[in-house]
Amino acid sequence: MTTVHHLLERKGRAIFRIGPDDPVLEAIRSMAEHHIGALLVMRGQELVGIVSERDYARKVILMGRSSSDTPVSQIMTTPVTTVGPDTAVDECMRLMTERRIRHLPVIERGRVAGLVSIGDLVKAVIEDQQHAIEQLESYIHS
Repeated sequence: MTTVHHLLERKGRAIFRIGPDDPVLEAIRSMAEHHIGALLVMRGQELVGIVSERDYARKVILMGRSSSDTPVSQIMTTPVTTVGPDTAVDECMRLMTERRIRHLPVIERGRVAGLVSIGDLVKAVIEDQQHAIEQLESYIHS
């Protein structure tokens, strides 16, 4: 069974973050620059929220707010659903489906250790299925 720890070992533990008082425009620029769909909102080492492109579309664009005048804290999602490194991929997918979210921060020993996305989980499931198929084919041919 693949866990979040395994995913982070493969993809890396890079964390892209922004402060709650920073303007939304800065968050959108950062997401575009890094080709990502969400940023962790952190005050020092404390996770206080998460902001995504979806938050931007629904809470800035549709409400007629200004990207340069609106602080991230006004549109971020909080509280944040998190997982630990030992959480199974299946459990992550269940959480994302139930809560209609696409990103899960990983908390290890009280600190942010990484972030997994729905894309990371789908990739892991496909790899696990491919491995199982290869094993079955090998068994059948032997």
